[in-house]
Amino acid sequence: MLHHVSLGVADIECAAKFYDAALAPLGYVRVWDDLRPGEPDQAVGYGLEGGGDKLAIKFRPEGQKAPGSGFHLAFVAPNRRAVDEFHRAALSYGGRDNGAPGLRPHYGFNYYAAYVIDPDGHAIEAVFNAPMA
Repeated sequence: MLHHVSLGVADIECAAKFYDAALAPLGYVRVWDDLRPGEPDQAVGYGLEGGGDKLAIKFRPEGQKAPGSGFHLAFVAPNRRAVDEFHRAALSYGGRDNGAPGLRPHYGFNYYAAYVIDPDGHAIEAVFNAPMA
């Protein structure tokens, strides 16, 4: 249904380091970037290697506010270990814990997820929702 989602960030270099680290365990990489220090309209795109972007972060120096309560982005993880690594990497690069890795049986018997707030206040999640192999 969605082609991609864009998030405004106040510090594009900090946000890019955060997303590089947090998304790597999930198999997502930087698929393009337009970084020109000191200039407007900088951006970075993330997706599967060899594909287009599904997430773009865009430099908004005026400090664009994150969406309010109830909005978050959930990224598919290939396994539970990737969810754990996502959470650890996100916290190491300026994210704040918003729910440690674990089962969320109220969402489904196999729903294993972790939640963080990125450095700009966006709520993000990594989820693996399948039986253990």
